[in-house]
Amino acid sequence: MGSISVFPCVYLMFLLACTYSEVGFGKMVFNVMKDGAIADGNTDNSKVFQNVFNKACQSEGRNLVLIPRGTYMLAPIVLKGPCKGQVEFHIIGTLKALIDEASTIDINHWITFQYVDRLVLSGGGKLDGQGPSAWDDNTCSKNPNCKALPISLRFDFVTNSRITQLTSMNSKNAHVNVFACKDMKFDHIHIIAPKDSPNTDGIHIGSSNNIQILDSTIATGDDCVSMSPGSKNINIRNVTCGPGHGISVGSLGGGPNEEDVNGLTVTNCTFIGTQNGLRVKTWARSYASSVFNLTFEDIIMDNVNNPIIIDQQYCPSRNCEKGESQVQIRDVKYRNIRGTSSSKIAVAFDCSKGKPCEKIELNNINLTYHGAEGAVASSCSNVKGIANGQQQPGSCI
Repeated sequence: MGSISVFPCVYLMFLLACTYSEVGFGKMVFNVMKDGAIADGNTDNSKVFQNVFNKACQSEGRNLVLIPRGTYMLAPIVLKGPCKGQVEFHIIGTLKALIDEASTIDINHWITFQYVDRLVLSGGGKLDGQGPSAWDDNTCSKNPNCKALPISLRFDFVTNSRITQLTSMNSKNAHVNVFACKDMKFDHIHIIAPKDSPNTDGIHIGSSNNIQILDSTIATGDDCVSMSPGSKNINIRNVTCGPGHGISVGSLGGGPNEEDVNGLTVTNCTFIGTQNGLRVKTWARSYASSVFNLTFEDIIMDNVNNPIIIDQQYCPSRNCEKGESQVQIRDVKYRNIRGTSSSKIAVAFDCSKGKPCEKIELNNINLTYHGAEGAVASSCSNVKGIANGQQQPGSCI
């Protein structure tokens, strides 16, 4: 028993002693401190990190980039493959984003990984986006031509990879963005930002296939997880969400020839005080696409404003064009959803008159409301489906 508990400490001490010319436990170790990194919380280490990643990336076999304890300032950086071998980024310390205008305004990333296969991010460390320095510059809710702010962690064209045992805090924009990726697993991730922090989505996914988000906690100012066009075979399990805007599919239909969204499974998740629970949203006037094969099962709602919602009249600003959504929503299953709603309407299906929602299933729904507006209720427009088992509120399908 003692040898098992001691091993991680021995392994860590070994790693800290290694340079990139030494091999241990089958891995070549590249220690950023040996390459000149300064963990004083003030010095920009982005060039050192870039150089060390490039060395690891161009080495064959298994390679570990080690970021020991300490606070490392980093300017926006792109770590780009393809790599000759496998790279693990082992973050023990804290990475902190710069807050100057050149590193913040009209910059779409802080740390980006591109074209890497078999990437591993781990180590128990933190990514501090220093979001409070930039949140006042987020004008996107009022200005459609607003300038981008950095997403803390971007993955573009990354495959067969795992992100585990990391904390992302106070991102300036979204915490994590996943684009054109395949076979990625996120587990034991902690994402945190205040509930009033603008556009701080936890994990945003688009044009990606077979993405898993497991055993994690997401507390932020926007969607805990959001899925845009091209999200396929997404598995979200044992995630606690709140505060935030819930788990959302969409907004969809904003452009021509959008990829469909299909194959989403959300199970054993808990929502605490969120604006929404399980949400699908399409623009009020939209281009044509489809959303299908979604399953939400074994979900707990704790004081959630809109526990179950399909909104095909989504219009967050006054600039939206009015009209019928052309996004077809079908084959959506809600099973064993229970808990409390903070609003009277706990189940709301506002579907398109031109493209009604089809094959919607409600099975064992038990949502209560204890406010002053009366008994809990549901609301349906242009929806076809079935209801089985307990139905509280009473089904309107």
